[in-house]
Amino acid sequence: MHHFRCCCALALTLLCAAPRAQLLIGQTVGVTGAVAATVKESMAGASLYIDSVNARGGIQGQKISLLTLDDKFDVKLAAENARVLIEEKKVLALFMNRGTPHTQAMLPLLAKYDVALIAPSTGAMLLHQPVIRQVFNVRSSYQREAQKAVQHLATVGISRIAVVHVDDSFGLDGLAGTLTGLDKAGLKPVALLKFDRDKPDYSLLVPELLKADAQTVVWIGSGTAVSNGVKALRAAGSVVQVVTLSNNASTGFIKSLGDASRGVIITQVLPSERAYNYAFVKEANDLARGQKDLELSPAVLEGFASAKVLVEALRRASPRPTREKIIAALEGMNRFDIGGLEVSYSATDHTGLDFADLSIIGGDGKFKR
Repeated sequence: MHHFRCCCALALTLLCAAPRAQLLIGQTVGVTGAVAATVKESMAGASLYIDSVNARGGIQGQKISLLTLDDKFDVKLAAENARVLIEEKKVLALFMNRGTPHTQAMLPLLAKYDVALIAPSTGAMLLHQPVIRQVFNVRSSYQREAQKAVQHLATVGISRIAVVHVDDSFGLDGLAGTLTGLDKAGLKPVALLKFDRDKPDYSLLVPELLKADAQTVVWIGSGTAVSNGVKALRAAGSVVQVVTLSNNASTGFIKSLGDASRGVIITQVLPSERAYNYAFVKEANDLARGQKDLELSPAVLEGFASAKVLVEALRRASPRPTREKIIAALEGMNRFDIGGLEVSYSATDHTGLDFADLSIIGGDGKFKR
């Protein structure tokens, strides 16, 4: 509910205070819809850090205010929300949206107004190469994750791998990384299937997967699509291993799987939430202790790490940050230590982190590494 409180606080502040009494950052994201469970966790992680900075007086006395609009994971609504935030709300930057086609739809606006988008919660390669001046990634790419997953599978002797992907730019991106990994391992997919983003038809997908007799299925899609797919496979009697990407690395995804969660592998773009040897993980854990009902997850950590980059950009662009100053501050960010991991940008590289790992859901409904 942080974003609703944020909006109310924002309205009051604008009525009572002089202009620029706060640092206004915009976000359009699927608060409701197919990715809501993961979004809720990543937003909680970002709020955890931003609230702690504001509690210490903000940045040179200015509080950070995150104005969140719900795009319901709809591409057109995401683009319209971005327009409202940039043109009407005059935000300094956009932060942590979600979805590959959604981000693509926002790119013309970012270019027109030269507004930074910090930490899009997508690992699409098209946001990494070629470099887009306004887009600053924090998390690693989906292709890197997918290659890591296939490399692991091949190492443990699995050769019959099927691939299922959503039929959009996100799905094609994850597919490209998976196929690269398979090619490097000297393998070809035993089945290659795609599905509609809005209406997946499991009655077509599941029989094809059963017929392919795969040992593992790499399933690239939103949390709802993948969890329903896993349940459809289990209902058909299949015990095939399922691997999915970090867009589903949330406690909400595990809960949506229910009894079918055990043994599902998820790629990860940050260390384990129990890896206290990383200072930022320990910091997040310490702050989370004071929050009722907040359990750390990979999605919470992604939000937390992303917020650290946002805050540092605002700090470097102060006093009186502008859209242009924020982009310049980010491009000058070299080996910024978020607490055990370094984020680097330059005019020719907006990738951020290069971390990829695997986890498996245990019998207790937790991610294991």
